[in-house]
Amino acid sequence: MPASEIDYEAVFQALPSAVALFTTDLVYADVNEAFLSSMGRTRDQVVGRHLADAFPNDPKNPTVTGMRQLQDSLRWVATTGYRDAMTLHRYDVEYPDRSGIWEQRYWSPINVPVFGPDGRVALLLHREEDLTELIRTRGGRGSADRATVLEAELFARARELQEVNERLRQAHAREREVALSLQQAMLPAPGPLRHHCSAVRYRPAVGALNVCGDWYDLVDLPGDRIAVAVGDVVGCGLAAAGVMGQLHSALSAASRVADGPAQALHVLDLYARSVDGAESTTTVLSLIDCTNRTIAYSSAGHPPPALLHPDGAVDFLDQATDPPLGARPEHAPRPQAEIAFTEGATLVLYTDGLIERRGEDIDVGLARLADSLTRHQGADPETLADALLTDLIPPAGATDDTALVILRL
Repeated sequence: MPASEIDYEAVFQALPSAVALFTTDLVYADVNEAFLSSMGRTRDQVVGRHLADAFPNDPKNPTVTGMRQLQDSLRWVATTGYRDAMTLHRYDVEYPDRSGIWEQRYWSPINVPVFGPDGRVALLLHREEDLTELIRTRGGRGSADRATVLEAELFARARELQEVNERLRQAHAREREVALSLQQAMLPAPGPLRHHCSAVRYRPAVGALNVCGDWYDLVDLPGDRIAVAVGDVVGCGLAAAGVMGQLHSALSAASRVADGPAQALHVLDLYARSVDGAESTTTVLSLIDCTNRTIAYSSAGHPPPALLHPDGAVDFLDQATDPPLGARPEHAPRPQAEIAFTEGATLVLYTDGLIERRGEDIDVGLARLADSLTRHQGADPETLADALLTDLIPPAGATDDTALVILRL
């Protein structure tokens, strides 16, 4: 059956597990029948209401913090875009027809982000398994002592898992901090260029380790020429930062001595084949001849640079694109193309974190970039850089890091 013929609403309602959809503000957007049955609620008592209003904590039992833990998990998923499988925890449910009477319940939830067309977290999918009956059965019906012992054992295991997860998060946070410091050291702000204004930006991705694979380079060359490049290493964390540093330095050196961008990428491709972790890296190099007002460029699988003309029109430099570094079984020369520009034009190079969103065709992101460039035509590079990040990066942050270079020609 084609996907277009599947009734996903019916599938959602037929799921045997209790499932709910939240907005990023933690308001119930929808719930399935299993959820309502498990909670003893009607749809009107849940949908459209905030989590804390629909299922408040028992004010007489402040030690039961499961609902607060659930809210913390959902907020974390909304902010980071990562799923979170919660450990077993307890939150009690008030009988809907018996105000002030609460039932002791045990749950094993998982929270998953649902991304919208723009790549931002649009909804939160919450699935929970009710383990209350399992604990009661394993404890032995009529045997409160055995149930209490089993409950204590389960929560002890849950606490152990929470402690392990917390240590992993702390380790990831430390690695992220070290990787960012390393990248900042390897990507300092470029020096002033002759007769040209420029701006560079780097924005790390949200999440624990999705950082440190992107780089940029912007240098003056003899003969009133400028070399500008960006690149993106596959992977993240310290390993990606190390590979990035090697490729950044190699391309910066090659661009100074090679006879054009294609030859520089040809040399870089040879070098990348000897560097572990460098395979499938994407990069683009542009060489601006300010005397002849031309831009020569070559791309290794990278999103195309954008040339913003003084009249607001935008051209994407996509006529010399080849596979990423090391992607071919055999090494081969790289293509090169050239385009003319007029005084006052602006060249924009970037990495895919600026334009790509999950489940979205890249042409949509390119159109979004072109529209933003046209709307901000005439802005100086620093102002334009900030405007592009504001327009194109989701408020909660991108799931991939972003490097951006802007040069007024």
